[in-house]
Amino acid sequence: MENRKIVLPENVKKIIETLQTHGYEAYAVGGCVRDSVLGRIPQDWDITTSAMPQETKTLFDKTFDTGIEHGTITVLLDHEGYEVTTYRIDGKYEDNRHPKEVTFTRSLKEDLLRRDFTINAMAYNDADGLVDIFGGMEDLKKGVIRCVGDATARFSEDALRILRGIRFAAQLGFEIDDEARMAMKELAPTLRKISAERIQVELVKTLVSDRPDMLRTAYELGITKQFLPEFDLLMKTEQETPHHMYNVGEHTLHALMRMRPDRILRITMLLHDMGKPEYKTMDETGQAHFKKHAIGSEHIAKEILKRLKFDNETIRTVARLVLYHDYRMPAEAKNVRRAMNKIGEDIFEYYMEVRRADVLAQSTYLRERKLKNLDDIEILYAKIKEAKQCVSLKELAVSGSDLIAIGIKPGKEIGEILNRLLEMVIEDPELNQKEILLKKATI
Repeated sequence: MENRKIVLPENVKKIIETLQTHGYEAYAVGGCVRDSVLGRIPQDWDITTSAMPQETKTLFDKTFDTGIEHGTITVLLDHEGYEVTTYRIDGKYEDNRHPKEVTFTRSLKEDLLRRDFTINAMAYNDADGLVDIFGGMEDLKKGVIRCVGDATARFSEDALRILRGIRFAAQLGFEIDDEARMAMKELAPTLRKISAERIQVELVKTLVSDRPDMLRTAYELGITKQFLPEFDLLMKTEQETPHHMYNVGEHTLHALMRMRPDRILRITMLLHDMGKPEYKTMDETGQAHFKKHAIGSEHIAKEILKRLKFDNETIRTVARLVLYHDYRMPAEAKNVRRAMNKIGEDIFEYYMEVRRADVLAQSTYLRERKLKNLDDIEILYAKIKEAKQCVSLKELAVSGSDLIAIGIKPGKEIGEILNRLLEMVIEDPELNQKEILLKKATI
Protein backbone atom coordinates (compact mmCIF):
# COMPACT_ATOMS: atom_id res chain seq x y z
CA MET A 1 0.00 0.00 0.00
CA GLU A 2 2.78 2.48 0.86
CA ASN A 3 4.22 2.24 -2.66
CA ARG A 4 0.97 3.25 -4.27
CA LYS A 5 1.58 6.57 -5.97
CA ILE A 6 -1.07 9.24 -5.58
CA VAL A 7 -1.97 10.62 -8.99
CA LEU A 8 -3.53 14.07 -8.84
CA PRO A 9 -6.05 14.96 -11.55
CA GLU A 10 -4.69 17.64 -13.90
CA ASN A 11 -6.98 20.40 -12.61
CA VAL A 12 -6.15 19.64 -8.97
CA LYS A 13 -2.45 19.76 -9.86
CA LYS A 14 -3.00 23.06 -11.66
CA ILE A 15 -4.74 24.67 -8.65
CA ILE A 16 -2.05 23.45 -6.23
CA GLU A 17 0.80 24.60 -8.50
CA THR A 18 -0.84 28.01 -9.09
CA LEU A 19 -1.02 28.57 -5.34
CA GLN A 20 2.56 27.33 -4.85
CA THR A 21 4.04 29.58 -7.55
CA HIS A 22 2.51 32.57 -5.74
CA GLY A 23 4.24 31.62 -2.49
CA TYR A 24 1.45 29.69 -0.77
CA GLU A 25 1.29 26.11 0.48
CA ALA A 26 -1.40 23.89 -1.04
CA TYR A 27 -2.30 20.20 -0.74
CA ALA A 28 -4.98 17.70 -1.63
CA VAL A 29 -6.40 16.69 1.73
CA GLY A 30 -8.70 14.25 3.51
CA GLY A 31 -10.85 11.59 1.88
CA CYS A 32 -9.29 11.92 -1.59
CA VAL A 33 -5.83 11.15 -0.17
CA ARG A 34 -7.16 8.25 1.89
CA ASP A 35 -9.03 6.74 -1.08
CA SER A 36 -6.04 7.16 -3.42
CA VAL A 37 -3.80 5.29 -0.98
CA LEU A 38 -6.41 2.52 -0.75
CA GLY A 39 -6.63 2.31 -4.54
CA ARG A 40 -10.18 3.66 -4.60
CA ILE A 41 -11.35 6.37 -6.96
CA PRO A 42 -12.01 9.55 -4.93
CA GLN A 43 -15.52 11.02 -5.20
CA ASP A 44 -14.11 14.54 -5.11
CA TRP A 45 -10.83 16.31 -4.46
CA ASP A 46 -10.55 18.82 -1.61
CA ILE A 47 -7.66 21.24 -1.53
CA THR A 48 -6.31 23.01 1.53
CA THR A 49 -4.03 26.05 1.40
CA SER A 50 -2.20 28.62 3.49
CA ALA A 51 -3.66 31.34 1.22
CA MET A 52 -6.51 33.39 2.68
CA PRO A 53 -9.84 33.13 0.77
CA GLN A 54 -9.40 36.55 -0.87
CA GLU A 55 -5.82 35.67 -1.85
CA THR A 56 -7.03 32.46 -3.50
CA LYS A 57 -9.77 34.33 -5.36
CA THR A 58 -7.32 36.73 -6.99
CA LEU A 59 -5.39 33.81 -8.54
CA PHE A 60 -8.26 32.25 -10.50
CA ASP A 61 -10.61 33.60 -13.14
CA LYS A 62 -13.77 31.86 -12.00
CA THR A 63 -14.53 31.34 -8.32
CA PHE A 64 -17.60 31.52 -6.14
CA ASP A 65 -18.05 31.67 -2.39
CA THR A 66 -19.19 28.30 -1.10
CA GLY A 67 -18.58 28.86 2.59
CA ILE A 68 -16.27 31.81 2.69
CA GLU A 69 -16.87 32.41 6.41
CA HIS A 70 -15.32 28.98 6.96
CA GLY A 71 -12.58 29.68 4.43
CA THR A 72 -14.00 27.67 1.52
CA ILE A 73 -14.26 28.93 -2.02
CA THR A 74 -14.96 26.92 -5.17
CA VAL A 75 -12.57 27.27 -8.10
CA LEU A 76 -14.14 26.53 -11.48
CA LEU A 77 -11.91 24.86 -14.07
CA ASP A 78 -13.33 23.29 -17.26
CA HIS A 79 -16.85 23.51 -15.78
CA GLU A 80 -15.76 21.44 -12.77
CA GLY A 81 -15.85 22.86 -9.25
CA TYR A 82 -12.99 22.27 -6.79
CA GLU A 83 -13.27 23.32 -3.15
CA VAL A 84 -10.24 25.20 -1.85
CA THR A 85 -10.22 25.85 1.90
CA THR A 86 -7.84 27.99 3.92
CA TYR A 87 -6.00 26.27 6.79
CA ARG A 88 -8.11 26.94 9.85
CA ILE A 89 -8.49 26.37 13.56
CA ASP A 90 -12.04 25.76 14.72
CA GLY A 91 -13.28 27.79 17.67
CA LYS A 92 -15.56 26.48 20.41
CA TYR A 93 -18.33 24.14 19.27
CA GLU A 94 -21.59 25.14 20.89
CA ASP A 95 -24.13 22.76 19.32
CA ASN A 96 -22.14 19.51 18.97
CA ARG A 97 -21.94 20.22 15.26
CA HIS A 98 -20.61 23.63 14.18
CA PRO A 99 -17.75 25.77 15.51
CA LYS A 100 -18.90 29.16 16.78
CA GLU A 101 -16.11 30.77 14.80
CA VAL A 102 -13.06 29.73 12.80
CA THR A 103 -9.62 31.27 12.83
CA PHE A 104 -7.51 31.11 9.70
CA THR A 105 -3.94 29.93 10.14
CA ARG A 106 -0.85 29.55 7.97
CA SER A 107 -0.05 26.19 9.59
CA LEU A 108 -0.98 22.92 7.89
CA LYS A 109 -0.48 21.01 11.16
CA GLU A 110 -3.05 23.20 12.95
CA ASP A 111 -5.50 22.52 10.13
CA LEU A 112 -4.99 18.74 10.20
CA LEU A 113 -5.34 18.72 13.99
CA ARG A 114 -9.04 19.69 13.79
CA ARG A 115 -9.98 16.75 11.52
CA ASP A 116 -11.87 13.72 12.75
CA PHE A 117 -9.87 10.54 12.06
CA THR A 118 -6.18 9.94 11.34
CA ILE A 119 -6.99 8.33 7.98
CA ASN A 120 -8.76 11.58 6.97
CA ALA A 121 -5.99 13.85 8.22
CA MET A 122 -3.34 13.27 5.56
CA ALA A 123 -2.33 15.79 2.89
CA TYR A 124 -0.44 15.39 -0.37
CA ASN A 125 1.19 17.37 -3.15
CA ASP A 126 3.75 16.30 -5.72
CA ALA A 127 6.53 18.48 -4.28
CA ASP A 128 6.32 17.36 -0.62
CA GLY A 129 4.73 13.93 -1.07
CA LEU A 130 2.52 12.61 1.72
CA VAL A 131 2.18 14.68 4.90
CA ASP A 132 1.06 12.28 7.62
CA ILE A 133 1.55 13.79 11.07
CA PHE A 134 -0.86 11.57 13.01
CA GLY A 135 -0.08 8.10 11.68
CA GLY A 136 -2.90 7.81 9.19
CA MET A 137 -0.87 5.49 6.92
CA GLU A 138 -0.15 3.16 9.82
CA ASP A 139 -3.87 3.06 10.69
CA LEU A 140 -4.78 2.38 7.04
CA LYS A 141 -2.37 -0.56 7.07
CA LYS A 142 -3.76 -1.87 10.35
CA GLY A 143 -7.36 -1.22 9.30
CA VAL A 144 -8.15 1.00 12.27
CA ILE A 145 -10.46 4.00 12.75
CA ARG A 146 -8.68 6.24 15.27
CA CYS A 147 -9.37 9.85 16.19
CA VAL A 148 -6.90 12.67 15.67
CA GLY A 149 -5.71 13.49 19.19
CA ASP A 150 -8.25 13.08 21.99
CA ALA A 151 -11.33 11.06 20.93
CA THR A 152 -13.67 12.66 23.48
CA ALA A 153 -12.67 16.12 22.27
CA ARG A 154 -13.21 15.19 18.60
CA PHE A 155 -16.70 13.73 19.20
CA SER A 156 -17.66 16.59 21.54
CA GLU A 157 -16.87 19.04 18.75
CA ASP A 158 -19.15 17.31 16.26
CA ALA A 159 -21.44 14.47 17.34
CA LEU A 160 -22.02 13.42 13.73
CA ARG A 161 -18.44 12.10 13.78
CA ILE A 162 -19.73 9.24 15.94
CA LEU A 163 -21.87 8.01 13.04
CA ARG A 164 -19.14 8.81 10.54
CA GLY A 165 -16.80 6.52 12.49
CA ILE A 166 -19.32 3.67 12.22
CA ARG A 167 -19.81 4.44 8.52
CA PHE A 168 -16.08 4.49 7.68
CA ALA A 169 -15.59 1.20 9.52
CA ALA A 170 -18.49 -0.27 7.50
CA GLN A 171 -17.26 1.06 4.15
CA LEU A 172 -13.58 0.19 4.62
CA GLY A 173 -13.93 -3.00 6.65
CA PHE A 174 -11.94 -1.41 9.50
CA GLU A 175 -12.17 -1.80 13.27
CA ILE A 176 -12.79 1.16 15.60
CA ASP A 177 -10.02 1.56 18.17
CA ASP A 178 -10.82 1.25 21.88
CA GLU A 179 -10.42 4.92 22.79
CA ALA A 180 -12.78 5.95 19.98
CA ARG A 181 -15.31 3.27 21.01
CA MET A 182 -15.31 4.44 24.62
CA ALA A 183 -15.79 8.06 23.58
CA MET A 184 -18.58 7.08 21.15
CA LYS A 185 -20.40 5.24 23.93
CA GLU A 186 -20.03 8.11 26.36
CA LEU A 187 -21.12 10.81 23.90
CA ALA A 188 -23.78 8.86 21.96
CA PRO A 189 -26.64 10.92 23.54
CA THR A 190 -25.25 14.08 21.89
CA LEU A 191 -26.41 12.63 18.54
CA ARG A 192 -29.89 13.83 19.48
CA LYS A 193 -28.75 17.35 18.65
CA ILE A 194 -27.90 16.35 15.06
CA SER A 195 -30.45 16.95 12.31
CA ALA A 196 -32.43 14.00 10.95
CA GLU A 197 -31.17 14.74 7.42
CA ARG A 198 -27.51 14.36 8.50
CA ILE A 199 -28.25 11.13 10.36
CA GLN A 200 -30.14 9.76 7.35
CA VAL A 201 -27.14 10.32 5.05
CA GLU A 202 -24.74 8.43 7.36
CA LEU A 203 -27.24 5.64 8.03
CA VAL A 204 -27.84 5.03 4.30
CA LYS A 205 -24.09 5.04 3.55
CA THR A 206 -23.64 2.44 6.29
CA LEU A 207 -26.56 0.34 5.01
CA VAL A 208 -25.27 0.20 1.41
CA SER A 209 -21.68 -0.56 2.47
CA ASP A 210 -20.09 -4.02 2.46
CA ARG A 211 -20.74 -4.26 6.20
CA PRO A 212 -24.25 -3.04 7.04
CA ASP A 213 -23.99 -5.26 10.13
CA MET A 214 -21.81 -2.52 11.69
CA LEU A 215 -25.21 -1.51 13.08
CA ARG A 216 -24.52 -4.22 15.67
CA THR A 217 -21.55 -2.18 16.93
CA ALA A 218 -23.71 0.96 16.80
CA TYR A 219 -26.27 -0.85 18.97
CA GLU A 220 -23.64 -2.10 21.45
CA LEU A 221 -22.27 1.44 21.86
CA GLY A 222 -25.72 2.94 22.50
CA ILE A 223 -25.72 4.80 19.19
CA THR A 224 -28.83 3.37 17.49
CA LYS A 225 -30.79 4.08 20.68
CA GLN A 226 -30.49 7.81 19.91
CA PHE A 227 -32.16 7.81 16.48
CA LEU A 228 -33.49 4.28 15.90
CA PRO A 229 -34.72 2.96 19.28
CA GLU A 230 -36.99 0.53 17.41
CA PHE A 231 -33.86 -1.37 16.31
CA ASP A 232 -32.74 -1.77 19.93
CA LEU A 233 -36.09 -3.42 20.64
CA LEU A 234 -35.44 -5.93 17.83
CA MET A 235 -32.10 -6.84 19.42
CA LYS A 236 -33.99 -7.80 22.60
CA THR A 237 -36.80 -9.78 20.93
CA GLU A 238 -36.26 -13.56 20.78
CA GLN A 239 -37.88 -15.79 18.13
CA GLU A 240 -38.79 -19.12 19.69
CA THR A 241 -39.72 -20.86 16.44
CA PRO A 242 -38.02 -23.55 14.31
CA HIS A 243 -38.01 -21.10 11.36
CA HIS A 244 -35.51 -18.84 13.12
CA MET A 245 -32.10 -19.25 14.74
CA TYR A 246 -31.49 -15.60 15.64
CA ASN A 247 -33.36 -12.95 17.60
CA VAL A 248 -35.20 -10.40 15.44
CA GLY A 249 -32.30 -7.92 15.45
CA GLU A 250 -29.68 -10.49 14.46
CA HIS A 251 -32.04 -11.88 11.79
CA THR A 252 -32.35 -8.31 10.45
CA LEU A 253 -28.56 -7.90 10.32
CA HIS A 254 -28.14 -11.25 8.53
CA ALA A 255 -30.91 -10.29 6.06
CA LEU A 256 -29.06 -7.03 5.33
CA MET A 257 -25.88 -9.00 4.63
CA ARG A 258 -27.79 -11.30 2.27
CA MET A 259 -29.11 -8.38 0.22
CA ARG A 260 -27.24 -6.67 -2.62
CA PRO A 261 -26.22 -3.07 -1.80
CA ASP A 262 -29.24 -1.32 -3.29
CA ARG A 263 -30.51 1.66 -1.27
CA ILE A 264 -34.23 0.75 -1.33
CA LEU A 265 -33.62 -2.95 -0.70
CA ARG A 266 -31.22 -2.42 2.20
CA ILE A 267 -33.57 0.09 3.87
CA THR A 268 -36.40 -2.45 3.42
CA MET A 269 -34.39 -5.22 5.06
CA LEU A 270 -33.56 -2.96 8.00
CA LEU A 271 -37.26 -2.24 8.58
CA HIS A 272 -39.01 -5.42 7.40
CA ASP A 273 -39.59 -6.95 10.86
CA MET A 274 -40.02 -3.81 12.96
CA GLY A 275 -43.55 -4.93 13.95
CA LYS A 276 -42.43 -8.22 15.48
CA PRO A 277 -41.87 -7.07 19.09
CA GLU A 278 -45.44 -5.70 19.29
CA TYR A 279 -47.08 -8.62 17.42
CA LYS A 280 -45.32 -11.43 19.27
CA THR A 281 -47.50 -14.06 20.96
CA MET A 282 -46.55 -17.34 22.65
CA ASP A 283 -48.62 -20.53 22.44
CA GLU A 284 -48.97 -23.16 25.17
CA THR A 285 -46.05 -25.17 23.72
CA GLY A 286 -43.68 -22.22 24.21
CA GLN A 287 -43.49 -21.39 20.52
CA ALA A 288 -43.58 -17.78 19.32
CA HIS A 289 -45.91 -16.47 16.63
CA PHE A 290 -45.83 -13.13 14.81
CA LYS A 291 -49.12 -13.17 12.92
CA LYS A 292 -49.82 -10.03 10.87
CA HIS A 293 -46.51 -8.48 11.96
CA ALA A 294 -46.03 -7.15 8.41
CA ILE A 295 -48.89 -4.67 8.96
CA GLY A 296 -47.22 -3.39 12.13
CA SER A 297 -43.85 -3.30 10.38
CA GLU A 298 -45.26 -1.18 7.56
CA HIS A 299 -46.70 1.31 10.06
CA ILE A 300 -43.44 1.59 12.03
CA ALA A 301 -41.36 1.77 8.82
CA LYS A 302 -43.38 4.80 7.67
CA GLU A 303 -42.92 6.49 11.05
CA ILE A 304 -39.15 5.91 11.05
CA LEU A 305 -38.69 7.06 7.45
CA LYS A 306 -40.71 10.23 8.06
CA ARG A 307 -38.79 10.94 11.26
CA LEU A 308 -35.48 10.59 9.40
CA LYS A 309 -36.80 12.90 6.67
CA PHE A 310 -36.71 10.42 3.77
CA ASP A 311 -38.35 11.52 0.52
CA ASN A 312 -41.93 10.45 -0.22
CA GLU A 313 -40.98 8.09 -3.07
CA THR A 314 -38.64 6.12 -0.80
CA ILE A 315 -41.28 6.00 1.96
CA ARG A 316 -43.96 4.73 -0.43
CA THR A 317 -41.76 2.06 -2.05
CA VAL A 318 -40.18 0.76 1.17
CA ALA A 319 -43.55 0.70 2.99
CA ARG A 320 -45.08 -1.48 0.24
CA LEU A 321 -42.13 -3.86 0.26
CA VAL A 322 -42.26 -4.13 4.05
CA LEU A 323 -46.02 -4.79 3.96
CA TYR A 324 -45.61 -7.64 1.44
CA HIS A 325 -42.22 -9.00 2.57
CA ASP A 326 -43.92 -12.09 4.05
CA TYR A 327 -46.51 -12.60 1.30
CA ARG A 328 -46.26 -16.30 0.41
CA MET A 329 -47.96 -18.42 -2.24
CA PRO A 330 -47.85 -21.86 -3.85
CA ALA A 331 -45.93 -21.63 -7.14
CA GLU A 332 -48.82 -21.54 -9.62
CA ALA A 333 -49.14 -19.06 -12.47
CA LYS A 334 -52.49 -17.66 -11.30
CA ASN A 335 -51.05 -17.02 -7.81
CA VAL A 336 -48.07 -15.20 -9.30
CA ARG A 337 -50.33 -13.06 -11.50
CA ARG A 338 -52.48 -12.22 -8.46
CA ALA A 339 -49.38 -11.30 -6.45
CA MET A 340 -48.11 -9.09 -9.28
CA ASN A 341 -51.46 -7.30 -9.25
CA LYS A 342 -51.58 -6.97 -5.46
CA ILE A 343 -47.95 -6.01 -4.80
CA GLY A 344 -47.41 -4.01 -7.99
CA GLU A 345 -45.48 -4.88 -11.13
CA ASP A 346 -43.11 -1.99 -10.50
CA ILE A 347 -41.69 -3.58 -7.32
CA PHE A 348 -42.36 -7.28 -7.90
CA GLU A 349 -38.72 -8.10 -8.66
CA TYR A 350 -37.67 -6.19 -5.52
CA TYR A 351 -40.26 -8.18 -3.56
CA MET A 352 -38.70 -11.45 -4.78
CA GLU A 353 -35.25 -10.29 -3.65
CA VAL A 354 -36.64 -9.30 -0.25
CA ARG A 355 -38.27 -12.73 0.17
CA ARG A 356 -35.02 -14.50 -0.73
CA ALA A 357 -32.85 -12.46 1.65
CA ASP A 358 -35.43 -13.01 4.40
CA VAL A 359 -35.39 -16.80 3.89
CA LEU A 360 -31.58 -16.93 3.80
CA ALA A 361 -31.43 -15.14 7.17
CA GLN A 362 -33.77 -17.68 8.81
CA SER A 363 -32.85 -21.10 10.19
CA THR A 364 -32.13 -24.03 7.86
CA TYR A 365 -35.53 -25.53 8.78
CA LEU A 366 -37.40 -26.08 5.47
CA ARG A 367 -34.95 -23.70 3.78
CA GLU A 368 -34.53 -25.83 0.64
CA ARG A 369 -38.29 -26.07 0.21
CA LYS A 370 -38.70 -22.29 0.67
CA LEU A 371 -35.94 -21.52 -1.84
CA LYS A 372 -37.38 -24.00 -4.35
CA ASN A 373 -40.74 -22.22 -4.03
CA LEU A 374 -39.05 -18.88 -4.79
CA ASP A 375 -37.14 -20.35 -7.75
CA ASP A 376 -40.39 -21.73 -9.20
CA ILE A 377 -42.17 -18.38 -8.70
CA GLU A 378 -39.32 -16.62 -10.53
CA ILE A 379 -39.62 -19.01 -13.50
CA LEU A 380 -43.40 -18.44 -13.65
CA TYR A 381 -42.92 -14.66 -13.33
CA ALA A 382 -40.50 -14.66 -16.29
CA LYS A 383 -43.03 -16.63 -18.39
CA ILE A 384 -45.89 -14.27 -17.45
CA LYS A 385 -43.77 -11.27 -18.45
CA GLU A 386 -42.66 -12.89 -21.69
CA ALA A 387 -46.23 -13.79 -22.67
CA LYS A 388 -47.31 -10.23 -21.69
CA GLN A 389 -50.19 -11.67 -19.67
CA CYS A 390 -52.61 -9.23 -18.11
CA VAL A 391 -52.19 -8.62 -14.38
CA SER A 392 -53.68 -5.12 -14.02
CA LEU A 393 -56.52 -2.97 -15.35
CA LYS A 394 -54.21 -1.10 -17.71
CA GLU A 395 -53.53 -4.35 -19.62
CA LEU A 396 -57.17 -5.45 -19.68
CA ALA A 397 -58.56 -5.74 -23.24
CA VAL A 398 -61.59 -3.60 -22.34
CA SER A 399 -61.85 -0.19 -20.71
CA GLY A 400 -64.56 1.84 -19.01
CA SER A 401 -65.42 3.57 -22.27
CA ASP A 402 -65.91 0.17 -23.96
CA LEU A 403 -68.47 -0.74 -21.28
CA ILE A 404 -70.26 2.59 -21.64
CA ALA A 405 -70.39 2.01 -25.43
CA ILE A 406 -72.40 -1.20 -24.90
CA GLY A 407 -74.90 0.60 -22.71
CA ILE A 408 -73.60 0.25 -19.15
CA LYS A 409 -74.29 3.45 -17.19
CA PRO A 410 -71.22 5.45 -16.05
CA GLY A 411 -70.60 5.21 -12.32
CA LYS A 412 -69.43 2.86 -9.57
CA GLU A 413 -70.73 -0.21 -11.42
CA ILE A 414 -68.16 0.28 -14.23
CA GLY A 415 -65.26 -0.12 -11.79
CA GLU A 416 -66.86 -3.17 -10.19
CA ILE A 417 -67.36 -4.86 -13.58
CA LEU A 418 -63.78 -4.08 -14.69
CA ASN A 419 -62.39 -5.58 -11.47
CA ARG A 420 -64.56 -8.69 -11.89
CA LEU A 421 -63.27 -9.09 -15.48
CA LEU A 422 -59.68 -8.59 -14.32
CA GLU A 423 -60.18 -11.29 -11.69
CA MET A 424 -61.31 -13.71 -14.45
CA VAL A 425 -58.35 -12.81 -16.67
CA ILE A 426 -55.88 -13.29 -13.79
CA GLU A 427 -57.35 -16.80 -13.36
CA ASP A 428 -57.28 -17.47 -17.12
CA PRO A 429 -55.20 -15.14 -19.37
CA GLU A 430 -56.85 -16.60 -22.51
CA LEU A 431 -60.01 -14.64 -21.62
CA ASN A 432 -58.27 -11.29 -22.19
CA GLN A 433 -59.96 -10.61 -25.54
CA LYS A 434 -62.33 -7.72 -26.14
CA GLU A 435 -65.27 -9.73 -27.54
CA ILE A 436 -65.11 -12.36 -24.78
CA LEU A 437 -64.90 -9.75 -22.02
CA LEU A 438 -67.71 -7.60 -23.38
CA LYS A 439 -69.93 -10.68 -23.42
CA LYS A 440 -68.97 -11.53 -19.84
CA ALA A 441 -69.52 -7.90 -18.77
CA THR A 442 -73.25 -8.17 -19.42
CA ILE A 443 -73.75 -11.54 -17.74
